[in-house]
Amino acid sequence: MFGAHDFTLFALTVLVVNATPGVDLAFTLLATLKGGVRAGLAAAAGIGAGCVIHTLAAAFGLAALLAASSAAFSIVKWAGAAYLLWLAIGMLRQGFAAAPDEAHAAAAAPPRSAAALFRQGFTTNVLNPKVALFFLALLPQFIDAAAPNKTLAFVFLGAWFVVQGFAFLAVFVLLVAPLRRWQPRPAVTRGLHLAGGSLFALLAARLALAERT
Repeated sequence: MFGAHDFTLFALTVLVVNATPGVDLAFTLLATLKGGVRAGLAAAAGIGAGCVIHTLAAAFGLAALLAASSAAFSIVKWAGAAYLLWLAIGMLRQGFAAAPDEAHAAAAAPPRSAAALFRQGFTTNVLNPKVALFFLALLPQFIDAAAPNKTLAFVFLGAWFVVQGFAFLAVFVLLVAPLRRWQPRPAVTRGLHLAGGSLFALLAARLALAERT
């Protein structure tokens, strides 16, 4: 199919990748808990758009540059880590600075726009060079060596990854969204901000320490 083989195995691999906790899943979870289904789907759509960029990069060789050039990898890596750290600092400030009444008001404040969440999801995904290298390492394993058009095979597998990934996140959003009906106390709201900020700080550190493979 378009030069690809072992498609069932590829789909199962994508499912495992999507279900593995990481930046994308954490961001979608937090967006859903704070803004509901619409916010969660906007975040998931932004992540999917980022995967489109990684697909095109892998198909046309840009991801190979990250694999071959330590300088290019480091630039993208530090940019992504800095962005995640910026998100973490914002959440930690909300957790530490908000008094109980302020925390309750923040929880009741209007959610961020879908466009803003889309941009944030897109940015967190695109600025993760490990995703680009993952695409470069995974997709060729499912491309037939005799495929007449390997670029088309790359694009086909990447497109399937994007569609399946968005479908997984959409189901995840629908499963998580009912938790918003629970009205947490202000202290719990602060704790969620602190936990979310700590998680993103940890992910930023992990990305900063990542090496090319």
